Amino acid sequence: MLVTAPRRIVFAQEGGHPLPITLDSMGYNPDQEKVSRPDGYHAYHWLQTSQGEGVIHCENKQLTLAEGSGVLLFPGTPHRYEALSAEPWCTYYLTFEGSSARQILDSLGMSANSFYRWESEAPLPLMLKEMLDRHDAAEDMFSLGASTDAYRFLITLSKYGQLHNNTPISRNVDKLQPLLKWMDSHYGDPDIGLHDLAAQLDVSGRYLNSLFMQTFGLSPYAYFVRLRIRKSKELLVSRPDLTVKAISQRVGFRDVSHFVATFRKQSAITPEQFRRLH
Repeated sequence: MLVTAPRRIVFAQEGGHPLPITLDSMGYNPDQEKVSRPDGYHAYHWLQTSQGEGVIHCENKQLTLAEGSGVLLFPGTPHRYEALSAEPWCTYYLTFEGSSARQILDSLGMSANSFYRWESEAPLPLMLKEMLDRHDAAEDMFSLGASTDAYRFLITLSKYGQLHNNTPISRNVDKLQPLLKWMDSHYGDPDIGLHDLAAQLDVSGRYLNSLFMQTFGLSPYAYFVRLRIRKSKELLVSRPDLTVKAISQRVGFRDVSHFVATFRKQSAITPEQFRRLH
């Protein structure tokens, strides 16, 4: 993927209404220069390789950024990066902040500095280029389109990006994959507990809890509950004929009040409010 000219676009939000996510900057650099930030950057910073290869140093780690990879850095994280060879290192970058940025990242399981890889067929390589093209083609007075694009990019990253901060996490994902698929087809059973989850991998509950905490920062059951809430959102939007109570039962909740309370805790709104919004 080649872009003929460097671009840098800085967004300054106008008006007095804070957005959940506000773009600070985004751009493309066809020959990434060496960057050193001993005090970190003031906003969240995403950097990905378009072509060539670079290396980033942060948190006492040295990570190689080849094509199909990128890194998300939280505000204030000391870091430096440069090309790995004399060949040009082409990069895309996105920096953002916003009133709900941390909450949104937490909800997507992106709660720390992270290194991601993705398969060649994933849509990630083209997304930032398309965002730049859209911004060039339209006036976005209040940065609403840019904010929406940033949110869509983060959702796509959480879906297609594979965490590769270290080898143990990569191995953990492979170990957990059969259980994750099993959860996806059994979330409607209210009788499932930690013992049932551990039994799918033939491991102890304590070991399974350790695997999930290392990989997702959540206990197995907390992950399962989040899956149920995600499935409930799909039903709230796609099945307007179903009541909230019926949906709560379909996603494994015996008590509708418990479902509503859990939904509100995770989404900051009730199921009915979510349905009206969508």
